Amino acid sequence: MIGEQGRVTGTVGPGLVGEVMVRVRGGAEAFLAYAAEPGERIERGTVVVIMEYQPPRTVYVASVYG
Repeated sequence: MIGEQGRVTGTVGPGLVGEVMVRVRGGAEAFLAYAAEPGERIERGTVVVIMEYQPPRTVYVASVYG
């Protein structure tokens, strides 16, 4: 999972549990998402990369475009 890209479908940010869709096994699955950098806000539609994965469905993400 680490290094895979996804798209934010629910805003990620302080005090929020966001959502990211990631391509997995030929389909797309939703994961709960938190920002890898504390305090960062990532809006819906942003392409992100997974920096950390905590099974079964939690990821920490950073924007691909900085």
